[in-house]
Amino acid sequence: MSRSARRPVPRPAAEPAARDLEPRTWQGVTFRPCQAGAAEVRNLFKYAGAWIPEPTPDELAWEAEAGGRLVGGLLVERRGAHGFVHGPVVVESPAGAEPLDVADQLLAPLLAAAAATPLDTLFTRPQGLDRLWVRRGFVPVPEASLPSGLRDRPGIGLFAWRRPGTYAISTPDEEASRRRRGR
Repeated sequence: MSRSARRPVPRPAAEPAARDLEPRTWQGVTFRPCQAGAAEVRNLFKYAGAWIPEPTPDELAWEAEAGGRLVGGLLVERRGAHGFVHGPVVVESPAGAEPLDVADQLLAPLLAAAAATPLDTLFTRPQGLDRLWVRRGFVPVPEASLPSGLRDRPGIGLFAWRRPGTYAISTPDEEASRRRRGR
């Protein structure tokens, strides 16, 4: 079949938006989307000394709570069809739960929510959590893959996750790349 005859794969049917997803409990930890913005999760990032972007009305945020205390969270900064995952930050895991498992449980519903929104690509910095990112379908990509609105985030290395049914990582803008190189 010629390349021009191929049709794009239709997007999967819409699922509930992230704010409509039900909280769930795992080993005494409750995971849920942040309902009133992400102020508490942002405070958790500040407590852990992690960098966070400026708040936006369309960001996604998930929190983990155990024993009435916030023990973990993550944020997604959105720019059109792309997002940048900040975190996960886990400051205290309850007895019997490993911090990496709490981080994994935070990421799982976020990916389900991302698949239900118009986000096609999620980017993140590895932060020593390579095993977690790869387990959840993220792959290493070059820095040039980042859209211009998501560049200049601190950290080294880059991973990307694509919505099921979309096959290609967004390619860098060649014209902008030439301008940066002075050609």
